[in-house]
Amino acid sequence: MKSMDLLFDKSGAHSGYVGARDQELPEPFTRQELPLPDLNEVQVVRHFVKLSSMNFGVDSGMYPLGSCTMKFNPKINEETARMPGFAGLHPLVEEKEAQGALQLMYELEEYLKEVTGMDAFTLQPCAGAHGELTSVMIAKAYFESRGQHRTTILVPDSAHGTNPASANICSFKVQNLKSDEKGGVDLELLRKAVKEDTALLMLTNPSTLGLFEENVQEIARILHEKGALLYIDGANMNAMLGVTRPGDQGADLLHLNLHKTFSTPHGGGGPGAGPVGVKKALEPFLPVPRVVKTMDGYGFRHERPQSIGKVSSFYGNFGVLVRAYTYIRAHGPELRKLAEDAVLNANYVLEALKEDYDVPFPQPCAHEFVASSTKQQKNGVHTMDIAKRLLDYGIHAPTIYFPLIVNEALMVEPTESESKESLDQFIAAMKAIAREAEEHPELVLRAPQSTPVGRLDGVLAARQPNLTYEEDLGKPSEKQKTGI
Repeated sequence: MKSMDLLFDKSGAHSGYVGARDQELPEPFTRQELPLPDLNEVQVVRHFVKLSSMNFGVDSGMYPLGSCTMKFNPKINEETARMPGFAGLHPLVEEKEAQGALQLMYELEEYLKEVTGMDAFTLQPCAGAHGELTSVMIAKAYFESRGQHRTTILVPDSAHGTNPASANICSFKVQNLKSDEKGGVDLELLRKAVKEDTALLMLTNPSTLGLFEENVQEIARILHEKGALLYIDGANMNAMLGVTRPGDQGADLLHLNLHKTFSTPHGGGGPGAGPVGVKKALEPFLPVPRVVKTMDGYGFRHERPQSIGKVSSFYGNFGVLVRAYTYIRAHGPELRKLAEDAVLNANYVLEALKEDYDVPFPQPCAHEFVASSTKQQKNGVHTMDIAKRLLDYGIHAPTIYFPLIVNEALMVEPTESESKESLDQFIAAMKAIAREAEEHPELVLRAPQSTPVGRLDGVLAARQPNLTYEEDLGKPSEKQKTGI
């Protein structure tokens, strides 16, 4: 469709929309008729619908991204988030004109307190890593208020990679803790590591290995004996929802990913919401303003002298808060069943694939598990090849090469959204790929072959993207194919 081509000069600079590649732009551009494509509505609609069909999402197939919880987002969430009173609410409106939104935020905090066992929440953080950072800032303010100069944060090697980054931003030194042979925190190493200058341990529970930390209460006791805090990265709360509460496990702080545990998958980088919950001793340090309920209704309270201040403009990604609130209200006491189904689905897939793939931690998992392609490597097939081949079977690839402590990792999280039929389809595809790697490895190494675009040089595409329109969408440019 040449009339929609982008004209690029020899340097690759974009020169504007034109009707044909060799057409010159009029001078001066703003004083003559605009060279817009001569297309009717049907052509435009079909063009963009065709492009949208080339994307993959949770509404089009299974999306087993481990540590990402890309589960189905109920459409009622979208209906409530698009209600005019929510979607059209200006952030600078008077409190008396935003009572519905304020009530929703207040009640959402109350629900999260009940689900997690924490004493207070802030909804300001806009994502998981933002919630981590906020938690570390709260911990730092807490110790400073007590006249304690603590300089070190402990991070297990199975934690999310953003944990040490959040600690570093707040000027803490990061000390890594190796996992034991079962994939959990090594208690002996922890006892040796906890010193008078230890501020907190950042524990992902369940961990990125998909394992529940069985010794979490002992871990909390070891930390508290030295005056240190236990922060729980609640990104994997999907496995514990309604079953066990971090507050009962000994957590002093935690963050939640509303866009994971409480739906709203956020593929493409956003939006998200990472509320932070704390125990009572840390409540004075929560960000301002706080949502409060008074005799006159709902409002914001700004006067909190020990607060770390604002961590987000206005009040975070409000639309995600509406979706999470809807999700909780829709399920009510059945929230526990979501976690039970997520754990059941993950263990069903794990047991089915144990013979075909190496599983470094074969014990029952939580909501996800980590496999490895080490069995397939003898035929030259690696994790990336398996991920690409899955696309030919109509299934999105799982998380790959993470966590880093597992060689050639394949991290699978089916979530509670998937039926037994879709799980069986995924299992069959993974088994078929394992057979292909053994008998016809060239099929896996050339994958994908059924997608609009074949396998490109991902590193080159990220650093030197080729944005020119190709008539044949399945044909990469010479530069992408050769790297020249």
